[in-house]
Amino acid sequence: MKQWNLLSKAQSQPSISGIFRKQLPWMQHAFYFLLFSLLLTTAATATDITEQLHQAPIDGKVLLRSRDEADTLLRLGERQNIEGNSDKAVTSLLQALEIYHSIGDLNALGLTYEFLGKGYVQLKQYKKAEDAIRRRLAIARDTKDFQSQIFALNNIGTLLLQKGEFRTASQTFEQAFIIAQNIDSKDGYGLSLSNLGLTAARLGDYSKAVKLYKNALNYRRQVGDPIGEANTLNNLGEAYTVIGTYQDKIGTYGAALRLAQTARDNVNQLRAIDGLVAAHGAVGRYNRAFDLLEKRLAIAKELRNPQEELKSFESYAQLYEKLGKYSTARNFYERAITLAHNLEDSAKEVLLRDRVTQMMKK
Repeated sequence: MKQWNLLSKAQSQPSISGIFRKQLPWMQHAFYFLLFSLLLTTAATATDITEQLHQAPIDGKVLLRSRDEADTLLRLGERQNIEGNSDKAVTSLLQALEIYHSIGDLNALGLTYEFLGKGYVQLKQYKKAEDAIRRRLAIARDTKDFQSQIFALNNIGTLLLQKGEFRTASQTFEQAFIIAQNIDSKDGYGLSLSNLGLTAARLGDYSKAVKLYKNALNYRRQVGDPIGEANTLNNLGEAYTVIGTYQDKIGTYGAALRLAQTARDNVNQLRAIDGLVAAHGAVGRYNRAFDLLEKRLAIAKELRNPQEELKSFESYAQLYEKLGKYSTARNFYERAITLAHNLEDSAKEVLLRDRVTQMMKK
């Protein structure tokens, strides 16, 4: 299971840092996702789930057909999640869940809840996501799947970061780190240390965050996790934005961009580009910043992601405004406003229109 960033900005912010593991040959790295506090009452205990699965024996042929159908639905649901069709993914995964429940396959249930949680997060149905991940954690405890416990705890901690509960999040990540120590999980070390770094940064201790990120990078490199490494490098770049030099930022974001490109990790590519654009723009290297924005816009269009196109247009507008080229800046702001309107993001649309009004007064 690899960590994935769903929060775009736990992309530096708590990406809602989320998490998926390569548990079956056909499953690849997925993205980060949000979950609710570990300290709340668990939605389903391990005992509850086990008792629910004590059912009458099922005919062997029926069992085989049912399992094949559930496995197909599980693959379909994960593919739909990756393609951004989370509503369809949830439907597929709920069907798989029902079958796995009927045949009493705890391991498959755990994996299905994991993917189901991701789908609910993408749909912003966070209470349902909480229930899914808590059931996933309960099953992992029931089956003594310590690796899955590590990732589930990190997911919970990530949501706590998103909610601003930094100290509780830190305690949750520490629990995950202790389990990683007990089973010597380098994946778990890297993920938990990276998230502890995020917590330190949110608490304003950027020096500590840098140390934690660097330690996390050692483990992520050992296990050959380019996506996790790129994510941690982006987090490190953001810490350097506060306490580092221009060279620190450029070197770190540049490394993240190269890794993300190699891994075809669009999320971390966009994050790294944003960091580089800000760093270059701050020292007047506008040509390089515009080159990077051109790449960013191309990625957004390739993904057919209007939200990322909007961000690209806004970044273009801000740079041109900084250069005093107000007519060009206004053109890009207007394009961003059109996308905000199409996305029914009224708050963003109002902010962009206000920005244009303020700019034209200069």
